[in-house]
This record gives sequence, structure tokens and C-alpha cells, in this order.
Amino acid sequence: MSPTDVVPQEKIVPAQTKVINDFSIQVATVNGSGSQTANLVLLRSILLMGIPVSGKNMFPSNIAGLPTWYTIRASKRGYIARKKEVDFLVAMNPETAKEDVMTLEAGAAVVYDEPLKLNALRSDLTFYPVPFDKLVALVCPDAKLRRLVRNMIYDGILAKLLGIDMALMAQALQKQLGKKAKAVTLNQGALQAGWDFAEANFTKQDPFHMERMNETTGKILIEGNSAAAIGCMMAGVTVVAWYPITPSSSLCESLIGYMRKYRMDKETGKATFAIVQAEDEIASLGMVIGAGWAGARAMTATAGPGISLMSEFAGLGTQ
Repeated sequence: MSPTDVVPQEKIVPAQTKVINDFSIQVATVNGSGSQTANLVLLRSILLMGIPVSGKNMFPSNIAGLPTWYTIRASKRGYIARKKEVDFLVAMNPETAKEDVMTLEAGAAVVYDEPLKLNALRSDLTFYPVPFDKLVALVCPDAKLRRLVRNMIYDGILAKLLGIDMALMAQALQKQLGKKAKAVTLNQGALQAGWDFAEANFTKQDPFHMERMNETTGKILIEGNSAAAIGCMMAGVTVVAWYPITPSSSLCESLIGYMRKYRMDKETGKATFAIVQAEDEIASLGMVIGAGWAGARAMTATAGPGISLMSEFAGLGTQ
């Protein structure tokens, strides 16, 4: 499903020795662009191939539109620490793209948004230019939703280039979006559009490949914030007051789901906890301190800027 005015592949790099199930992928996008869904689908599909894999967000606490990076490490030996080197870059953010490319080591590969013209920067990398806006327009009629769907195109591109089973990609997508039928349909279309474009326009020149293994049996994929939420629940928290801020929001969001499932009174059906989204960070910590003074096991979750805003109440709580 590629447009008629496709972009030719550029700068063919000589073939290298295959690197199988042992490299890192970095996706450079902007916060609030829907990239988290695409990144988790990519991460889960690799896990479903039986390959040990881990993912890590790398971004400052920020608002929508500012830079964010997500690093995925596939390691046949089971290493989960983030690699310093980036082997395969997906460059989607115009503000950081040039710097991201210039920091790569020779031999790395780059999937990039074609208008950025990153291929002109270096001759020792493999470049795969993709017209994301043209592709997403074909699969998403609603212009307002395109920015949330276009990231799924790079999942399709990577599936083709790296050898990830598209059936597993579809399975991971279904797991991520659940019963949101419209979202599943739109993202599935974008996923397939990426695959089709790569198949029609790219000859693989980089050395990176995924091949099935059997090293993830009995393992689950869980985000750090979700694991922390389970820990808070098991530690007996009963009062949570919070204010949304990246990257801590998903801790409290996950905790809401777990508490509703496991901390409801079986006889009355009533909650045995209180989780309140406060009007700001200061109020959230004030509620937590007050609840703690009243005898509840209380908590909040925030990030650097939120801690700064909480300083007055934090001082009060330590007196």
C-alpha cells in the first residue's frame, strides 16, 4: 500500500556479518504523539518471538511536544540493561534527528521521516527514508487521529526489515489496545502500510535480524510503573492523592485498576481505599500528609518538577 511517488532507498552500505537477536533499537519521537503504544507493541512482539528483550523510556519530565526516546534491547543472552550504543535508530523528531544520527557508530541503521533528509549527514550508515505523512493519510481518514496512528507505521517497517512475525505484531497490538475496535483497525492498517512500503521499496542492507528463540517461556512483560503499583498495593496503601505528570502518571493509573480488582470489600462491594486526582501537586501532597497523620498508609507519585512544587508541604511534613 505504498504511494505512487515513493522515495528511493539511498546510500547502499556493503553487506555485513549478520547480527542476530543482539542489538538495540532507539525510537526518537515527541511526548504525546502516541509513540508509547507503538513502542510497547514492538517490544511485546519481540518477546512473543521468544527473544529476551527489555525497554526503557529516556526523557525528562516534560509536556506534550517535547523530545522523548525509547530504547529496546534484544539480547539472546538475556541482558536487560540498556546498551550505550544505538544500533538501529527510528528518527521521528525533527528537533533531535540530526544529533541522534551524528551520535551513531558506523554501520548503524536509520529509519527516518523522509522530509528530514538525514541521509545527507553521513555515508557510513544505512538509511531507510519513509514518507510517514503520505502513508498515514491512506489508512486514517480522520486528520485529527493521524498523529496518534503514524507511529505504528515504523512498527511495520521494522517488522519487515528485522524479520519480526507480523502475526505476532497483530497479537501484540490487540493486547495493547484491547477492546478498542476502531483503534485496533486504524493501527492495524498503519502497521500493514509500513510493512507493504518496506517490502516494495527497501532492499535490506543493514546486518540486524530477529530470529525465533525459546527463551521467554513463563516470563511476562510488565512496565516498571505497573510493577511499582503492585508493590504499593501489596505494601498496604489505602490513600493515594496524585496529579498527572510524565512519567509517573501510569503508576497511579495502574494502581487504580489493581485496587479496584483486589481491594474491594467482598461483602459490601465498597472500596477499601481512596484514590484522588488532586487539583495540583501541592494539594496532592497535602492530602497525603493529612491522611498519614490520620493513620492511613498514604502515598503520591510525581516527577522532578512535581517534587519542586511540593516543597512547601514536604517541609511541613518533616517538622
